[in-house]
Amino acid sequence: MIAQLGNLFQAGGFWMYPIMMVQIASVALIFERFVALYLRRNTDARYIVAGLEDDIKNGKMDRVLSRAQSSGHKPLEVLTKVGVQSTIDLGGRDELQLKMDEVLIEESSRVDQRIGFLSMLANVATLLGLLGTIVGLIKSFSSISNATAAEKARILAEGVGEAMNATAYGLVVAVPALVAFAILQNRANSIIDDLNKAALRMYIVFGFNVENIPLKKVRSSR
Repeated sequence: MIAQLGNLFQAGGFWMYPIMMVQIASVALIFERFVALYLRRNTDARYIVAGLEDDIKNGKMDRVLSRAQSSGHKPLEVLTKVGVQSTIDLGGRDELQLKMDEVLIEESSRVDQRIGFLSMLANVATLLGLLGTIVGLIKSFSSISNATAAEKARILAEGVGEAMNATAYGLVVAVPALVAFAILQNRANSIIDDLNKAALRMYIVFGFNVENIPLKKVRSSR
């Protein structure tokens, strides 16, 4: 099987090598993004925030911070620190919203980074396969003009084989990249949506309960 695939690769001509480089890049990117979005990120931020509401309303800021840190959710930990600091400084709802928006923009950029390259790599693989097809056909038709009748069939078959192999390999690279792009983009949207909901809930709890948070307990957390 491996030998057969190797023969098909060799028969595809020069353009099989650029397509292979695109495949290596896409596989590496898919692996890196899957680890980053599925193993290092989760979508339970809004549930964690719900568990912090009572402590926030009671002014137990040290407990709020420790629980956010122990949750293992780094973006939520940053949002919690922003909320606690704004409450301690009595900065008001506008300052709280601006700081949370800054955190959300930064985290959204981190989640979305490099995913778009998968779509680009899929298109490049397809186009390289098409280019290999055209080059193979041009080579075969230009070679048969001076060949004998017996040689024409062989040359034409080799050229068409090279063209089809390049097209097939380009599609083999492009299809998984597009599928992974859709899956990862959906995962990124879920993570961002979860973080936005958590931030909104945290803003409501911090912003609309500042007057009810015991001021003495807030100041003692400095």
